[in-house]
Amino acid sequence: MQPPKKPKNRHSAAMEIIGAQLAMYRIKAGYTQRGLSEVSTASEETIASVEQGRRALMPHLAAEFDHLLDTGGALATGVAKLPPKEKYPIWAEEFIAYEKQAVALNWYEQGVLPGLLQTEDYARATFRSKIPHVDEETVERRIAGRLERQQILHRAVPVIASFVFSEAIVASNLGGRQIMREQLSHLRTCADLNGVSIQILPLSREHHAGLNGPFVVLETADHQHFGYMEAQRSSELTSDPEEVSILAQKYGMLRMQALDAEETMGLLDRLLGER
Repeated sequence: MQPPKKPKNRHSAAMEIIGAQLAMYRIKAGYTQRGLSEVSTASEETIASVEQGRRALMPHLAAEFDHLLDTGGALATGVAKLPPKEKYPIWAEEFIAYEKQAVALNWYEQGVLPGLLQTEDYARATFRSKIPHVDEETVERRIAGRLERQQILHRAVPVIASFVFSEAIVASNLGGRQIMREQLSHLRTCADLNGVSIQILPLSREHHAGLNGPFVVLETADHQHFGYMEAQRSSELTSDPEEVSILAQKYGMLRMQALDAEETMGLLDRLLGER
């Protein structure tokens, strides 16, 4: 199965439209990019980046270009109507849309805790660990999106959510000792939520069904079933019955191989006592 092409987000698409409009008005007014830079406060490189959709047109520059190019305020109006920047990576957006509708989900992780169980500081540590680095505005926007997603665990009729993750995750020191201690305590709290099951897959297992990486299996209110797998820079969301069935089988085996709920809480308590 060929992975789907990643769609452009609405913000990026709108930036390209505004950039094309700027180029059209500039040419119509008889300016080159260098010529426009010489009569405005924008550099030639900035103008080129905006026209190519690589950089957002700032409101003050939009107003300045509207005046110089006699656009009737078209650029400033377009900038004012730009959709908000997305809170999630492009390749995760379709999965997150289905996640909001989920009545049941099974989630396996081996490198980092599931987003629905993360504290704000732990989430910040994960985003700050990304390479290449992202700016603080993007970090904070994505943290807000992650915390917003967690509301499905607190609905009047909460999602039935089962989580299995590797002991290596809770034994790590991501973000530092205090952040991990708070995260471990948060896991204990999450385990008491209605509909939530948390199990740890111990490092002592000689074999287990999760060697091929993390995945999620979810069911929506209209009984659609999806499997979701995320890699370094891409993901795959599938509704193919055979593929979803294979992931469901893997998850069933992982639950049997993991510690049960009581043993998991005992491990978390021991780890908390060590920190």
